Parts: sequence; structure tokens; C-alpha cells
Amino acid sequence: MIRVNNVKLKPGYDREYVLEAIARQIKAPVGDIESFSEVKLSVDARNKKDVFYVAVFDVSLKDERRYYSREHVSKYEKYEYEYPNPWRSEHRPIVVGSGPAGLFAALILAYRGANPIVIERGECVENRMNTVQTFWKTGMLNPESNVQFGEGGAGTFSDGKLNTGTKDTRQRKVLEEMVSAGAPKEILYKAKPHVGTDMLCIMVANIRKKIIQMGGEFIFNCRMDDIIIRNNEVCGIKTTKGDFETKTLILAIGHSARDTFKLIQKLNIPIERKPFSVGARIEHKREDINYAQYGDFAPIMEAADYKCNIKDRNGRGVYTFCMCPGGYVVASASEEEGVVTNGMSNFARNGQNSNSALLVSLYPDDFEGEDPLAGMHFQRKLEKGAFYQAGADYKAPCQKVGDFFMGKRTAQFDSVTPTYEPGVTPSDLNRLLPLFIADGLKDAIEGFARKIKCFNHPDAVLTGVETRSSSPIRIIRNESFSSIVKGLYPCGEGAGYAGGIMSAAVDGIKIGEVCE
Repeated sequence: MIRVNNVKLKPGYDREYVLEAIARQIKAPVGDIESFSEVKLSVDARNKKDVFYVAVFDVSLKDERRYYSREHVSKYEKYEYEYPNPWRSEHRPIVVGSGPAGLFAALILAYRGANPIVIERGECVENRMNTVQTFWKTGMLNPESNVQFGEGGAGTFSDGKLNTGTKDTRQRKVLEEMVSAGAPKEILYKAKPHVGTDMLCIMVANIRKKIIQMGGEFIFNCRMDDIIIRNNEVCGIKTTKGDFETKTLILAIGHSARDTFKLIQKLNIPIERKPFSVGARIEHKREDINYAQYGDFAPIMEAADYKCNIKDRNGRGVYTFCMCPGGYVVASASEEEGVVTNGMSNFARNGQNSNSALLVSLYPDDFEGEDPLAGMHFQRKLEKGAFYQAGADYKAPCQKVGDFFMGKRTAQFDSVTPTYEPGVTPSDLNRLLPLFIADGLKDAIEGFARKIKCFNHPDAVLTGVETRSSSPIRIIRNESFSSIVKGLYPCGEGAGYAGGIMSAAVDGIKIGEVCE
């Protein structure tokens, strides 16, 4: 087996075309190629008149030693995950939270024979889907089970992006487990893999079933209300379903567990402010984004994505996040009297609009005083402001981009129809957002339009507010991944150590490997 790099493929390619492209790349007869499999696939759309795919393949050939020294050929490397030592303690570890970090921590613990107990305040993913759909249709919020809380975590209702900046090789273990649980095999080789909400729900349920088969246990609708600590060591937790003893507690609580943040502060477990971002969701017609990214190739390409960043007039970072091609803007509140937006896509990415979060960076010194929860309070203030500006019924304030620049309330929407449920209220976001945030969004929209021509289209819509891009705090942990309290392991995005599905899952694996 050899690895063949930098193979160029035209859109709409088939198996025969791939065979010929590989053969050309290594100057081999097509008949010498016995089999091939994709390792990586990305799109090169820098030239809109010549859009193509760039691929890497693992190839089996007759007498492949002849090809070892040829250009574009490298050594075949098979990934093998090295499983950690078996669990030796008599007690069962407890994982609080069943988002990506919690699920993968529990999965590794199950492989170790630890029989982990997973505590989740929300519902299992099957029931959670119904609860969330009810909220979107009626505005009836369940504060314990919603887009933020429940099996699968906040990432369940997203585009399901699986790319990340981390170079940790555990990423491959995450992807392989996801495929084993029902995710499409293409996530193993696409440069920008995604699964979508519909696939995520299937996958999450199957990972849970696997953990249970290996001796794990899940307890849903069970909120942790206190941590029992004696002599600076974890002894157990108090929950709405009784007390549980443990010597190992993994806190995979997610970025919206504000009551748990307050509990940790009360228990004098060290926490600190961390940077996070706030802003709004911006929506364009999917076909406009596709054309802006792919030109005349757009009709034969998958829904286009983008990723942009800029420094605004104040030197503050503004960027797009969680871009959802062919997706929807969704109601994501977890507290009463608050509006929170997020974006999601199904695997097909075939919705009429494409959206992304448009976010302005905030830093620890942006908030006065010493309260490490100051960022959380800032988030909540914005969410309440959005709730009341839009009519106090979980509709969201929404404004056309043209009106946003003119500083006037939108009267009606034109070519871009907002997708947010349970509906939007035409508004003026300039009256909701602090001036530096509104200015940052305007600078970004104009700046990004130089790269994506339709980005500042006056009919594009902004829906507010997006406040839950990441945790506003970090729970301090040492080089062994433990807090100062023995047996307490902060984990994932809510603890301040991840930023998305993949990095959270990788962090969960790390904790599952080292905790004891």
C-alpha cells in the first residue's frame, strides 16, 4: 500500500476518472491499481473559473515497490489508537454531562472496564428532539432539556462540523467511533467533515448504547445540584434523583451550565474569566453563497461554506463561526426570559438559506470588577434584552443588513426570509447591541463582502443574539487534568478547554485516559 498525494479531480468525477487520475499522478498503468481508498478530499475554489478537488488516496498496486520513490508518493500509515490501562479502582467514575466531551470520556472509561455512570440533566436524544421541536413551534421552553441541555450537548443542534485546529491524533479515534455509530464514512477523509443534526441524533444514541453494552449507565432528567467534598477530595454528588458516591468526577457540563458555574464558585474551586464572543446570526440565500464561492460551478457542487475574520475599527477580532450551509437559525434558549440564537443544518444541507454566527471578540478585561462570572452576566443581559425587544415570547429580533447600516427598524423582509422559529420580530439591533459590537459587525460585513460578494447584500438578515459560542469561564486544572480538588476533572467546552464537537470529544478522550 502506498499513499498518493495531490491528485486533482474535476467536479462530478466517478470511479473510472479517479483510477485514471491516480495512474497519471504516479505514472502507472491503470491495470496496476488493485484498489484505492480516500484519505483526504478538499475543494480548491481560488479560481472560480477552474474549481476542482484535491485528494489523497491510499493505493494498492501490483509490485508497488516500483513506485516508492516516485513523485507524489509517500509512506502508507495506518492509525492505531493505543488504549489506556484497565480501570483498577473499585469505585465507578461519574461523568456529568453527555455532550461530546462527556460521551467520549465515558466511552473510553467503558473500554477501560470502569462501568461509568453518566448523569444528564436533560433528556435522551430521542425525547429531547421532541421537546426542542415543541419549543420551536410553540415557544414553550423546558429549562432542563433544550438546545443547550440534553444528550449530545449543544452540538447536536448545529451543522455538526468535525474539523478543528487541533493536531491531536485522537481526532481519528473520534471519527472512527462516529462512523461505527452510524455517521457516513466520508467524514474519515473529507477536509471539512460534517454530519448534521439528523445524523448526529442517530450517532449519539448508538454511542450511548455501546457504552451501556460495556457496563456503563445513563441517568437522564437528573441535574447535579452539589458536589460532596471532604478533605479536598471528591466523595460524591447530590442530584435531583438522590446522592451518588464516587472518587472520580468528570465535569463535562457544557458552556451553558450557569447554575453549575455558580456552584463551582461557591465551592471555591478556582475558575477564571476567558475570552468569548457575542453577536448575531447572518443569513443569505444559499444559491447566492454558492455562486459567490464557486462561480459557474455552483450548480454541480455541494452547498458552499466560508470562514472569515477581520480586525474592526477598534482592533477587535470579528469572525464567522459555526457556518451552516443550507441550514437554519434556531431558538437556543436555556433560561426563561432570554433569546439565544444558534445555527444548524441537516446532513443534506439543502435549506433555502445559509447562515453563520457573526461574532465580536470579548476579553477578560472588558468587564469591571473581579467577578469571574462577569462574562456570564453580560451574556444574560443581552439575552434578556433580545427577549423583551422581540415581544417577550421567544421570538427573536431580526433586521435586514441594509436597515442595520441605516439604523432603522426593518418593516418587512424581502428576498431573504428568516428561518428562525418560533418566529422573528422586525427590529433594530443597533438599539440592542452595545455600540462597539454593532460597529464591529458592520466593519466585518463590509470587509467580508470583499471576499464573498453577496455578504453585504441589503436583503440579508441578522437575527440576534448569538451569545453561547463558547464558555465565558475556565475551570482551572493542572497538567494531570485535575482541579485542585482530588478526583475532580474539568472537561470539554464548558470547562473552557474546547471549542466545538471535535475538540470537546478529544478532550473527553484525554480525561477518560488519565482519570483514576
